[in-house]
Amino acid sequence: MMSSIAGDPLRRGAGTLLLGLSGRLLVAVAWTSAALFGAYVLAFYVAAIGDGDMQRWNQTLPGLYAPETPLALIGMGAHFLTGALLLLAGPVQLMAGIRRRFPAFHRWTGRAYVLAAFVTGIGGLAFILVRGTVGGWPMDVGFGLYGVLVTLAAVETFRHARTRRLDRHRAWAIRLFALVVGSWLYRMDYGIWLMLMGRLGHSNDFTGPFDIVMAFFFYLPNLMVAEVFIRARGLMVPGGVRLLAAAGLAATAALLTIGTYYFTKFYWGPPILATLGL
Repeated sequence: MMSSIAGDPLRRGAGTLLLGLSGRLLVAVAWTSAALFGAYVLAFYVAAIGDGDMQRWNQTLPGLYAPETPLALIGMGAHFLTGALLLLAGPVQLMAGIRRRFPAFHRWTGRAYVLAAFVTGIGGLAFILVRGTVGGWPMDVGFGLYGVLVTLAAVETFRHARTRRLDRHRAWAIRLFALVVGSWLYRMDYGIWLMLMGRLGHSNDFTGPFDIVMAFFFYLPNLMVAEVFIRARGLMVPGGVRLLAAAGLAATAALLTIGTYYFTKFYWGPPILATLGL
């Protein structure tokens, strides 16, 4: 029995073993980083609402707080609050062990999750419609499409769960998660780009070539990866491809670790520690 268990990874091959390890590493790094970003959003943006000092929003995003457009402020406030909760709670919904052992917990937290995603999407769209984005029409289109897709994925995830079409529910839940992490990836992509390339293609008003690409890049590749994951279940993949995929996942985890350290040290960490009284 023990020899059979110990030999199992060897029979599966080095590619399968390394792919599994690198995948778990990437998930752990991504969840930790996204949770830190979600905690930062709560500690900085949401806490500013509670303190009655929403002018703090403009310290990081000039012009974000404008009291003359209350609908935009309500939309963005809801977007910040529910978006942070999504980043903190999202991976829990995809854990198969929790779904099997605690189905009632999965159902109720899932309802809260899709409601939060719906509010996040609608809140962001309301802000764009009333105020527009700092990057002009390319960012308006990119971020607007993102809001529409998040809202659609939330509705479809809930709709298929209600009708017990579980395969479709799972597929839409994966798409929704891929979209939700986009707000975190947007910051990470910028951090990694600035570390490697400096300000090449980036401008202060977010109208540079890199900025325009990023208006769509932070969520469309995520959706493509999600579609591959959804449709590739059970397919036999050659060992060499698995090794390449494992190397790619490990490299991505390393870049995200570096970016997370940079953001936490200089941006996310101080507000979180201040909120905790540290």
